[in-house]
Amino acid sequence: MNPTPAIIISQSVAVLVDGNNIERSIHEQSRNESVMLNFDTLIPKLIGNRSLNRLIYFREGKHISSKLAERLHTLYHGSVQPCHKSADIPLAIKAMQLAGKVDTIIIMSGDSDYVELVEHLRSEGVRIEISAIPETTSAHLIERADYFHPISKEYWFTLPSKGKGGNKRNYHGKQENK
Repeated sequence: MNPTPAIIISQSVAVLVDGNNIERSIHEQSRNESVMLNFDTLIPKLIGNRSLNRLIYFREGKHISSKLAERLHTLYHGSVQPCHKSADIPLAIKAMQLAGKVDTIIIMSGDSDYVELVEHLRSEGVRIEISAIPETTSAHLIERADYFHPISKEYWFTLPSKGKGGNKRNYHGKQENK
């Protein structure tokens, strides 16, 4: 009997994050504005055995964490894209630009505004995956995507408090003594 040949995956992936949507969803579910997304655990799970082509975090407003921008750049060659208003239009434009350059686009958002974008990109032959907090994600968006990656609490962490003294938790949730 012949052994089954190994299947080689050579899929290129772009991850586009609607930062405001993900942050709002996590804050709403946790009822804590210090809870954030842990990219160190989530991105490897999303990518799996595929290659990461791009990671862009779209964020409305001027108050963008320089630590987040540096971390995304250092670990994933990612970038943070400030948006004048909502991330919807800049993220959609970038997805259209990348459609011919990647096999899969993972949109991190539960916003139903992306349904038409997902339908269009799929009609162009791009695999579309959604990654978001299930409780705040549009059912229509999940239905239209090729795959849904739920972002559960295991992918969240709490920022250390800014208070003085005592023990704090670092980015990885480990105890640090002062």
